[in-house]
Amino acid sequence: MIKINYPGDVAAYLGPMEKTASHRTLPGLSTRQVLPDATLDLRRNPQVRREHELRHTTRNRRIDAEKLEVSVLCSAVQRTDEALVLGLNVSSHADGEHIMRWIIIVTAIAILFNARRPDAQSRFLGPEQVNALPSVAPDHRIRYGPDTEQFGELRLPHGMSGRVPVAVVLHGGCWKATHGDLVADVQNTAPLASALTELGMATWNLEYRRIDQPGGGWPGTFEDVAHGVDLLRTLARSYPLDLTRVVIVGHSAGGHLGTWVAARKRLPRQSRFFSEDPLPIRGVVNLAGPADLESLWPMEQQACGEPVVTRLLGGSPAEVPERYAEASPANLLPLDVRQVLITGAHDRVVLPVLAQRYEERARAAGDDVTTIVVADAAHFEVIAPGSTAWMMVKTTVASMIELGRK
Repeated sequence: MIKINYPGDVAAYLGPMEKTASHRTLPGLSTRQVLPDATLDLRRNPQVRREHELRHTTRNRRIDAEKLEVSVLCSAVQRTDEALVLGLNVSSHADGEHIMRWIIIVTAIAILFNARRPDAQSRFLGPEQVNALPSVAPDHRIRYGPDTEQFGELRLPHGMSGRVPVAVVLHGGCWKATHGDLVADVQNTAPLASALTELGMATWNLEYRRIDQPGGGWPGTFEDVAHGVDLLRTLARSYPLDLTRVVIVGHSAGGHLGTWVAARKRLPRQSRFFSEDPLPIRGVVNLAGPADLESLWPMEQQACGEPVVTRLLGGSPAEVPERYAEASPANLLPLDVRQVLITGAHDRVVLPVLAQRYEERARAAGDDVTTIVVADAAHFEVIAPGSTAWMMVKTTVASMIELGRK
């Protein structure tokens, strides 16, 4: 078995195989997880080897490419937590030394192929798959401003008595609305909001103006999120919302905005976003979102395909440092708000290392921050009910919001 640890660490291990009645199993895999045809016949049986040598005593032992049939079973490529398992099927009349030489060559080719192929992350969810997940229509769609993008979707749990906690849900999309034929909007977090509501909390799935829309960017995007969250005070007059238990659940760009809106009490008085009495936030669950814009800025092109952070704030950190000072949660530490950052180990949009570095910085400032990296997940699993990350997400939100407390 050849195990290729992500990313960059390569550990080739040719492990023993246990023979069964119908197949061979790989070490560490149950019979239900077996890789079909992933066998390696080296003809190591002494009797077979002697017979083989006798049949070829008069033949030149020179090995050429025609005597070796190597089949790399790309269909047998599978991942386990943090490893890529390649199934190799080799049949040959060559001796062990030459077979091992070819195995090394084929393995190196397979490693390079799988590391560079464009569909390397195709097994993970994308925005289209998340949008297609089932969701429940909101109970109410309520505007917080005159623009068509200034609204929220309120979902209320049924059969609950008394006031219920609230999860403010903020979608991502690189702070943009359109991505080719795709639109990043509240539909992308509707399945998440619906699933959280089923757990027994109200959800306020918030829309906001983005950088490719009139009024979006600086300062409109930030003003929208702040006004949308503060509207909960008005909504609580008509709906049974417990404003002492409000948490923010933001994905990607929404993770940044959610962390920022929870930190408004740290803004300087001269800031245009300063509020004497912002709505208190119990905690933030940041799902694959950047909390440090200055760390993301050098890789904005890689993350989103264009300079989205620069467009969001109207310049680079060197050009508009005062805006980064107000817009990046990392510059407002300590936030004095409980934070949990959940990210996928295979996320290539917002790299997990950014969350880990932010956690270190926030902890050093005195904040209560935890980063959770889900092994078999990428950028969108963290907002997909039923995914490998879902149990961690729903458990974290329910715990932070004290679900079930009377």
